Amino acid sequence: MHPHHDDPARCPLCGAPGAAPFATVRGRRYRRCGTCRLTFLEPAQRPDAAAERAEYALHTNDPADPRYRRFLARATDPLLDRLAPGAEGLDFGCGPGPAVPAMLGERGFAVRTWDPFFAPDADALARTYDFVVCTEVAEHFHRPDAAFARIDGLLRPGGWLALMTGILRDDTAFAGWPYIREASHVVFYRPQTLDWIARRFGWTAEPAGTDVVLFGKP
Repeated sequence: MHPHHDDPARCPLCGAPGAAPFATVRGRRYRRCGTCRLTFLEPAQRPDAAAERAEYALHTNDPADPRYRRFLARATDPLLDRLAPGAEGLDFGCGPGPAVPAMLGERGFAVRTWDPFFAPDADALARTYDFVVCTEVAEHFHRPDAAFARIDGLLRPGGWLALMTGILRDDTAFAGWPYIREASHVVFYRPQTLDWIARRFGWTAEPAGTDVVLFGKP
């Protein structure tokens, strides 16, 4: 346990102190980091693990559902253009109904799964990959600093991270943004935040659609 992570004003991504109050919506208090521009729920208001798992279990994500596949294809299609035949990947935070391994498996790519609740396979985190897919997961990170460092360690040189998350583009619309209504959505990324992440790890960053960024590891 890191005591400084209980400081409600310390950024959980870049570690900078003094994040200013940004908004209070339905009793939930959000702050904005002045360094990396992350917007985050105060740590004391994050759901505990049991509440988080219960919420995820309500998601009916069926790998065979065409609509769900179309949704995820926003991240996987741009990635496919960049993968060499036989590339190996990881679905990081795959959830209870992992569709990405099925979708990419049909295209000839081997994809393993890892999720802290539904696929806690330590072996999957003990190796490296040509690509990591992280769809609708990054907004749940209580410790985005540790999570992105872990992903960096999972990527081989020349590897790709396909990240899909709701990108906060319009601060004035924050209070009415449906994305903040899920209790387990606790961190939100501005475009500047994603640029900060790329600089932090020496990655390239290519926007690949409304809420998709492809990070490349040199």
